[in-house]
Amino acid sequence: MPVDTALLRRALGTFVTGVTVVTTRNAAGEPVGLTVNSFNAVSLSPPLVLWSLSLRAASFEAFRQAGHFAVNVLAADQAALSERFAKTGGDKFTDIAWQSGCADMPLLEGTSASFTCRTATQHPGGDHIIFIGEVLSFQQHGRVPLAYANGRYVELRGAPDSARLAV
Repeated sequence: MPVDTALLRRALGTFVTGVTVVTTRNAAGEPVGLTVNSFNAVSLSPPLVLWSLSLRAASFEAFRQAGHFAVNVLAADQAALSERFAKTGGDKFTDIAWQSGCADMPLLEGTSASFTCRTATQHPGGDHIIFIGEVLSFQQHGRVPLAYANGRYVELRGAPDSARLAV
């Protein structure tokens, strides 16, 4: 029996995720980014992370061709950034605070953490491509991260190292 993708999406949505903005630079050197919640750790030795990108994403070619990317883990007060980078088109970097980090990757300011990676491998994954990156540098800023579940942002309480879901 075929899987009902709408029901599958709803069931997958019960898994609480962090919210990230993954960034890179396109062939012209311009910053590119999009909101992603498929970020995950793979290995500590070597340090590897992964995320996936739709084959239909407007930024697909920029990421496919880039040798590096940065994962910006958004802080609890950065839902507006999540919404901005979730939209297709436009210059998402206008009037926001960011800087160039390791490998000249765009790093957003005010985040919970960031990871700059060298693209190690790319794997086909259905209607997505899975990027595995080797972590070259990272920063942790001690801010409570933004979380998402059931189609909405959820509040975390406490310090980032002891965050618990709000009831």
